[in-house]
Amino acid sequence: MSDTANSLEDLKSVTTGDTATEEVAVVEPKIDEHGRAYGTGRRKSATARVWIKPGTGKITVNGKDQEQYFARPVLRMVIEQPLVEAERRTEFDVICTVKGSGLSGQAGAVRHGIARALVNYEPGLRAVLKPFGYLTRDPRTVERKKYGRAKARRSFQFSKR
Repeated sequence: MSDTANSLEDLKSVTTGDTATEEVAVVEPKIDEHGRAYGTGRRKSATARVWIKPGTGKITVNGKDQEQYFARPVLRMVIEQPLVEAERRTEFDVICTVKGSGLSGQAGAVRHGIARALVNYEPGLRAVLKPFGYLTRDPRTVERKKYGRAKARRSFQFSKR
């Protein structure tokens, strides 16, 4: 054990042997033969399959325009959030199919799918979208009903007589 480092300079010379010549791995975009990138989004019990391709900013959900499918402006705002934060609102057309849950869960699933598809198209956008939580799957789901209970936690009404 005669190779002990007594100062920070000694330690620096020990750790920077051949590791200084390592290269950072470059992430390649995942684009199919049609020029589209794919992303799967999930929220509650909804699953969205999302494809993005260069275009004018049109968003189609289950064959309908976004204004027709998501009537509430809040839901349209939710699905556009990743595109707005990445400053790509008018650069990509979005085509998605979504199943399960209600409209709110489906909007969250589409948002998650759009964010993942953007990262697959442009890997550099990961640093932009990650701090806002668009790449994180929201794990909250409905709690199951238990036996001996009216709902998941609600018990039946108590009666003394």
